[in-house]
This record gives sequence, structure tokens and C-alpha cells, in this order.
Amino acid sequence: MVSEIKAVSGKGIPLVGNDIDTDRIIPARFLRCVTFDGLGAQVFADDRAQANGQHPFDLLQYQEAEILVVNANFGCGSSREHAPQALAKWGIRAIIGESFAEIFSGNCLAMGIPCVTADSTTVKQLQTFLTENPQTSMTVDLELMQVHCGDFSAPISMGEGARMMLITGTWDACGQLVSHTDRIRATAASLPYICWSRGELVGGRRSEG
Repeated sequence: MVSEIKAVSGKGIPLVGNDIDTDRIIPARFLRCVTFDGLGAQVFADDRAQANGQHPFDLLQYQEAEILVVNANFGCGSSREHAPQALAKWGIRAIIGESFAEIFSGNCLAMGIPCVTADSTTVKQLQTFLTENPQTSMTVDLELMQVHCGDFSAPISMGEGARMMLITGTWDACGQLVSHTDRIRATAASLPYICWSRGELVGGRRSEG
């Protein structure tokens, strides 16, 4: 099944600060997990502990938010996939920022989380608006490349290749494999070194097919 992502709507959550790295997003001691399922509860664990309940991810008004608004160079540091996984498990489905670390942005794309950029003035306006009006719904429109927050709207940007992958659903590698099973079987059946019907190589070794 193709998973097209043309727009993301929901409540927003502001997170102010430049150079927020992946170790702050999910501290290294949580990387030993077998699955990503429990990471949402630990996102920004150390920052939240230091903030004594006043971190945006702990404030009642931002619970169930789905769009994160950040500043410059978000997701810098190590390349750990656990960082976007932790954000996603908490509930984040899109991120707006001034800029992103390249590997972090790529990891988000592989999960279907758009990382879109806006100028610093727009980001600060959004963060201020969400601070004052936390229940306001936002929309990140990837077709028109606009962000809407209440009556406010502004242009956003992202690489055209990444944008097309999201809106056409080609970001989802597993989904593409499932939706093209018949074509994969047909291709495998035409390969001279695979005996598809018996699931083994011509040389007699077992195939994963």
C-alpha cells in the first residue's frame, strides 16, 4: 500500500534553541532497546528532568501535539535513528525548523516524517503563536509548500526529491515492496539462478525467496 503524505495537520509544540543534538533528543543510555516502542516516553529525558516539569514535552497544553517547531541545526550530533524514532513514538509527525542536520533529516524521511524549513522570522512567529495559543491547529502542506497556523500562513521549503518521495509515497520502501509483490515475483522467476517454485538456488543452496 502506497503511503502518500501530502499534508500533516495537528497541534503544534514549540521547542526553542539552536543546535539541539540527537543525544539530547534521546540520551545514549536508551539506545540499548530491542525495539523502538518505548522510546517516546524517554524523548528529551535529561532536558525534561532539568526543566522540572516545565519542558514543552511535559506541559499539559502540548500533549498530543503532532508538529514540532524548532530552530537551527536541529538533530545535529550522532546519526542515531533512535532520535526521530523517539519523536515519532511520542507523537510527532512533522517538523518545521530553520535548518536540520542532514543525516537526521534523511532518517526522518525514511520514516515519513517531513522536515521542512522556514526563515528564522517565520519560525519565531510560529513558536510565539503556539506559546500563546497552544490549542491552535496547524497544517504543513507539502503540495502548496505552506504552513498554516490559525490565521497565519507562510512559505516552507524542502528538497524537491524528498518532497516528491513523500507526496507520491515512494519514501516507504517496505510499503513499495508489499504493493509490488507480483512484479517482484515475476522478476525473481525470470532470473536464471533462482528456482522460484522451490525457493532455492540452482546450485542447491536455499534462497530467502
